[in-house]
Amino acid sequence: MRVPVKEDDMSVPRRRILRQLALAAALILGPAGTVAAGTLAAGPAAATAASDCRTAWGSLVERQAPRATGEVTGVRSGRHRCFDRLVIDVGAGEARPGFRVEYVDTVRKDGSGAEVALRGGARLSVVVVAPAYDEQGRATYQPADRRELVDVTGYDTFRQVAWAGTFEGRTTVGLGVRARLPMRAFTLTDAEGASRVVVDVAHSW
Repeated sequence: MRVPVKEDDMSVPRRRILRQLALAAALILGPAGTVAAGTLAAGPAAATAASDCRTAWGSLVERQAPRATGEVTGVRSGRHRCFDRLVIDVGAGEARPGFRVEYVDTVRKDGSGAEVALRGGARLSVVVVAPAYDEQGRATYQPADRRELVDVTGYDTFRQVAWAGTFEGRTTVGLGVRARLPMRAFTLTDAEGASRVVVDVAHSW
């Protein structure tokens, strides 16, 4: 005659194994059956983050027609999650400044045509139709270091921002970047009428 085995009669080793299996399942699934941190759940999240940075930008010339404007007053840069940004400040004028931004083999200095050496795998010529001097010929923007207008150390895309000069009502800045990547250019104007030419270069295609 076979006697049923009660739960209390289970051997100690068997109960210990069951507890260990339950503990292992809890560690893998996490609270409420979710996947624990550090598992494959990070894969789709990383892919989603990368897709969030996709843009409709291209790598062809960006331009805006020349208009009467103020003078260049400064050059700045910034880092964003999906792109690096260059900003050229322009004082108040009758309209937003014109610009031409394009990838080139060589950035040339205004006036002399001499080459502007730039670090990086690709070069952008940023031409703003605004002088860096006033009507009396006095400088409105004078870089402390013409080869390093701003410090872009540690940037994902930017490698160097250099001065290419100001001549006959226009100012040119050379932008060295990691590779030929998607970019865009546009202007913004504040309430006082001052403008800024903005150039964004993406971290990837």
